[in-house]
Amino acid sequence: MPEISRFYGIIIYMWWKDHNPPHIHVSYGDYDCNISIKDKVVKGEVPAKIISKVVEWIDLHENELLDLWDKAQNGGELNRIKPLE
Repeated sequence: MPEISRFYGIIIYMWWKDHNPPHIHVSYGDYDCNISIKDKVVKGEVPAKIISKVVEWIDLHENELLDLWDKAQNGGELNRIKPLE
């Protein structure tokens, strides 16, 4: 599972050929969740302040994330996305 970004102790991953809807995997300490890229639905548990930061990051990079999702579905190379600053 390639790491596509890392900021504030949050690690963002995307899997190749993963199930729809387009989403990212989030890891923060002992917490893990998935967040859908378009509607920001959260599955799993991560502190609310972390989800807020990740949603802010998704909003800034939504088009890049959707492009990466398409690459991932075809087994392509996944580049990193600029972290939240």
